[in-house]
Amino acid sequence: MKKMNAFKRSALWLICGALAVSSVGAEEKPNIVLLYIDDWAWNGTSIPMSETMTNSFMPILEMPNLEKLAKQGMKFTNAYGSPQCAPARVSVQTGQSCARSGFTLVLGQQKDDTYDTRRQYQNLPVVPNVSDMSIDADAVTIPEALKPHGYVSAHIGKWHMYSDPGSEGYVVHDGDTDNKPGTPKDPEVFATDPKLMFSITEKAIGFIQEQAKAENPFYCQISHYAMHAGTQCLEETRQKYAKHPLLQAYYEGLGKKAKNLTIKNDPAAWLGMAEDLDGRIGAVLDTLKELGIEDKTYVIVVSDNGYRHSALQLTPGLPQPLHGHKWWAWQAGIRVPMIVTGPSVMPASVFEGNVANYDFLPTFVDWAGGDPSALENIDGISLAAYMAGKEPDENFLNRNLYFHVPHYREEIPHSAVISGKTKVMHFYEQPDMPMMFELSSDPGEVSNVAKQHPETHKRLFGEMMRYFDEVGARLPKANPDYDPAVYQKLKNYDKYMEWGPFEAKRPLEADEK
Repeated sequence: MKKMNAFKRSALWLICGALAVSSVGAEEKPNIVLLYIDDWAWNGTSIPMSETMTNSFMPILEMPNLEKLAKQGMKFTNAYGSPQCAPARVSVQTGQSCARSGFTLVLGQQKDDTYDTRRQYQNLPVVPNVSDMSIDADAVTIPEALKPHGYVSAHIGKWHMYSDPGSEGYVVHDGDTDNKPGTPKDPEVFATDPKLMFSITEKAIGFIQEQAKAENPFYCQISHYAMHAGTQCLEETRQKYAKHPLLQAYYEGLGKKAKNLTIKNDPAAWLGMAEDLDGRIGAVLDTLKELGIEDKTYVIVVSDNGYRHSALQLTPGLPQPLHGHKWWAWQAGIRVPMIVTGPSVMPASVFEGNVANYDFLPTFVDWAGGDPSALENIDGISLAAYMAGKEPDENFLNRNLYFHVPHYREEIPHSAVISGKTKVMHFYEQPDMPMMFELSSDPGEVSNVAKQHPETHKRLFGEMMRYFDEVGARLPKANPDYDPAVYQKLKNYDKYMEWGPFEAKRPLEADEK
């Protein structure tokens, strides 16, 4: 939070709470718009995610609408998604961690509602687990939880949960979409509707206008395909960034190879995609204002998982602040940008406590006037009071957030728990190597301090394993058929070794120095 003494903050919380009750009463429930961005790095916006880290944002990037939201509402400096997009989306819908939901991986294939990688990786050090490929039938989703409170819900854009959004309570949706529609190949669509940003926004605006006219409270999730790979943007936006001195220096450094750049590998295109996305966010904000519902609508902008964009390496002296990327529970894979504004959200405020994607469901229920504590089998808690100014206590600040990736692909099977500023990681290939990091002093996870703090590691590791047992999480087992020769031939073997566990300190990569 912004710095203020406890008395002032408590008073503000009471005042904000009273205002929220009076302005958003039972007869006028707030609307909720979630702008869900795909594969967006924590440091991939124009807003500093940390006031003490100069590499926590992109100075070259122009995102005035996102900056406007940050001034109007609350910036979350320690928001967490999931290591991969589909599991993250299930967590948002159900309020459950990936370990509890069982949806821990997606590879674009389906078999009896699970995906089984065991045959593909049969000779590796551990036997990986299967993953669910659908939302559990008894899980309560966002639209199902909000419907009793009079809400109409829409999901526009990327779904990627191998199910019918209509069966989960959405009355308007695009069906069971995956990544493929998000990179249109038709030249005309490519040129005028990159990453389907414009058509997705237009459809969402139509839904918002309909519900406002009918005076229905609504939930609208706008799940963009940007900033996922398959870079696309308007050509004029790309050219704008291509003329920037940093890009000109980048092209000059490539020499003759610069002529071979395409929209797929031109950093100017990635920057253009981000700015075009910001323009679509602005179109939604403008619509809310034009309809006269801006003051009774919560707007959330957040990413599904972290990433590591090459365009973020353009600025001299700004190395990558976080380790790893998507697929891994290293910080760059799970820490995400998040901005929230709305009727009771404190303006121009900063929240430093840890929050997770599975906190959205109970928060939305709270905003709708429901009782989030009545939700069963969830891991999230409502953030509504904290957004209104309540001071988080030690129980909240030190609660455990769990991340579970029991698979091989880009990653090796591992899990993590974060409590406050302490993080414990566990790699199932080397179960006897303890891993712990103090994120307040080491956000890049360079120094493994588990051996210096054995009791803390033992406690958090034990709590994680007890939680996994409680929710029935699938855990990898040692493989009796392990063949080192097979393992070493895998294309990702070097990355597995580089990004796997380490004893004391890891060497910095080129883009971290």
